Amino acid sequence: MSSLLKPHPARPANWRQKLIEDYKRVRNISLQVCAPLMVDDYQIQSSVETSPPKWHLAHVTWFFETFLLEAFDSDYRPVNPEYSYLFNSYYQTVGAMHARAKRGLLSRPTVEQVFHYRSEIDNRILNFLDDCDESLWQQAAFRLTLGLHHEQQHQELLFMDIKHNFWNNPSKPRYLERFQPAIKITGKLDWEQRPGGLVKIGIDNNDAFTFDNETPRHQVWLEPHLLSSRLITNSEFLDFIKDGGYSRPELWLSDGWSHIQNNQWRSPLYWESHDGQWLEFTLYGLETLNPSAPVVHISYYEADAYARWAGKRLPSEVEIETKLLEIPVTGHFSESGILHPQAGEGQFYGSLWQWTASPYMAYPRFKPLEGSMGEYNGKFMCNQWVLRGGSCVTPENHIRPTYRNFFYPQDRWQFAGIRLAEDL
Repeated sequence: MSSLLKPHPARPANWRQKLIEDYKRVRNISLQVCAPLMVDDYQIQSSVETSPPKWHLAHVTWFFETFLLEAFDSDYRPVNPEYSYLFNSYYQTVGAMHARAKRGLLSRPTVEQVFHYRSEIDNRILNFLDDCDESLWQQAAFRLTLGLHHEQQHQELLFMDIKHNFWNNPSKPRYLERFQPAIKITGKLDWEQRPGGLVKIGIDNNDAFTFDNETPRHQVWLEPHLLSSRLITNSEFLDFIKDGGYSRPELWLSDGWSHIQNNQWRSPLYWESHDGQWLEFTLYGLETLNPSAPVVHISYYEADAYARWAGKRLPSEVEIETKLLEIPVTGHFSESGILHPQAGEGQFYGSLWQWTASPYMAYPRFKPLEGSMGEYNGKFMCNQWVLRGGSCVTPENHIRPTYRNFFYPQDRWQFAGIRLAEDL
């Protein structure tokens, strides 16, 4: 992925062409994610949190049309003026939008019309990029790069939402056939002693793309601590369940206890018990629960309760970032085609997003982007928690040590798991 934040005089001569090729590649990957779907699958919205695959494909296209084509051409005429209302997600500065909970009711435009919309905008974007002069290109390049990372986020959401849609179907259809057997050997759970002191996190590198919520680089005091060598497994989480973990209020935050009582949670999302045997719904369909694999689709409430039951705690985002900065970005990301967490050691990158004990807040001296782009991250810095490291459905070239993902504490349809820490 070509990446940038600000124009840079040392960019190679083929910088523009490389970014154009990245645009084509990323846009095509979204279509590849949807390739296993039947036309009926594109319309389903199984919960308020999810969106129909058709909507995702249209929304990311609307993003390019609105924030690139319309933004830089005062004479631009949209493909369909209604799309600004139908496919705007949360950009209040752009205009009104269709209610999120009712996206599944949009039978029109049809899937065919959405694919036509994507194709038309792709043609217009490529023509725009070929024709714009150097001055305009310098301004447009950041918007293009932001749009590509935005589409990669929606590629992960597509995997998440398709899985949730299929799970809600009584026939439990498969998204894909499993192409390799699951690993059933658990790595040893070791503890790494991590030093304390004054450390720096975040990023100020304006030559490379970052989201605004990763900036600026700043100093944080870190206490010495222990960090677990791998994620918590299904077998280990089963021990929590067998010990009455979901029925012991002393293990839970007050909000978490209320939530599991109101929603009758007794196991992670996608777990099912049949005749005394635990099964788990995956993108490969309903499978026997692999005891060695990392436990996945865990809310912050469940992760926190498990940590308390184990006599440990969840790591802070500072503790995770300082570790991520020391190791290469390697793991089984979406490119591997392994769309479920695998057993093994490490698992700091790829595999699963790791809940942290850190609320999603602005860094010191944080400044959101100007205009509508300022709505991308900053306005969500309330009531959510930070996750780190990426997952098995995250594109590898989308992740970096400073990347801050965020979800509400009750959310668990994302590919999130548990890593433990302990004070020294």
